[in-house]
Amino acid sequence: MRTAIVTDSASYLSAADIKKYNIFVVPITVIFGQQTYLENVEITSKEFYERMRTAPELPTTTQITLGQMQEMYDQLAADGYDAVISIHLSSGITSFITNLESYLPNITNIKVYPFDSLITAAGEANMAMLAAKLIAEGQTPEAVIEQLKHLRDTTEVYFVVDNLSHLVRTGRLSNASRLVGNLLRIKPVLTFEDGKIVAIEKERTMKRAYAAIKAKLAAAIETTDYPLRITIVNGNNPKLQAEWVADIAESFPGLTIDQSEIGPVVGVHVGEGVMGLFWAKDWEKWPK
Repeated sequence: MRTAIVTDSASYLSAADIKKYNIFVVPITVIFGQQTYLENVEITSKEFYERMRTAPELPTTTQITLGQMQEMYDQLAADGYDAVISIHLSSGITSFITNLESYLPNITNIKVYPFDSLITAAGEANMAMLAAKLIAEGQTPEAVIEQLKHLRDTTEVYFVVDNLSHLVRTGRLSNASRLVGNLLRIKPVLTFEDGKIVAIEKERTMKRAYAAIKAKLAAAIETTDYPLRITIVNGNNPKLQAEWVADIAESFPGLTIDQSEIGPVVGVHVGEGVMGLFWAKDWEKWPK
């Protein structure tokens, strides 16, 4: 059986990793007023954040259409694939994966295995790369799905936004009501719980929020019995990303550290300046 790996552009896989692991990426749409842009196809992250600062109307997003997915699956079938593992953005912040699952009876030319990442960005990317690795080793889609569940269970993310108002505006912060009165005075530590974004700690500065996240990483390293892989992500905040990378590398020698970005689609909801730390069982050292 020849199996393809598909994900969406909110995984923010690098062009090099997409090519290396032969992963197919379906772009999500960002909207400024009446203009629509396919993420990382028709608008780059740099262009997005520059426009977000100056646009008279803040951007929104729209889901990948089922037509886009049908077109992708049709092309894969035509290229000789028998199956596809389709890994997507958390069902806690979009109904896309639920809609895709309902649409599956209409797809008859290829077997589709949908997978809810329950996260986004680097967490989603790691799952796509693990799936590609396991398929290349000859594992079945069913076996890969079970291992993706395990990777998902080990995945944690903590992040801090420069401006909480975007998450409140787009309705993606599940416990926003407890924080709204302090929007301009706090830098809350955020995470995903059951696929939804929640604020778990209130900090006054980015520096204090980073210290809280770093302490959680230290606890995870201390209590896990498998190698961790971390990814430091930023939303057009490369200077602070470099500082986090240097500090984590010095504090935890030998830890595998990747870097990634938060691009347009997720940027709509978290805003410019967001910083985050993902960690999970190291997919590249996954046992055979």
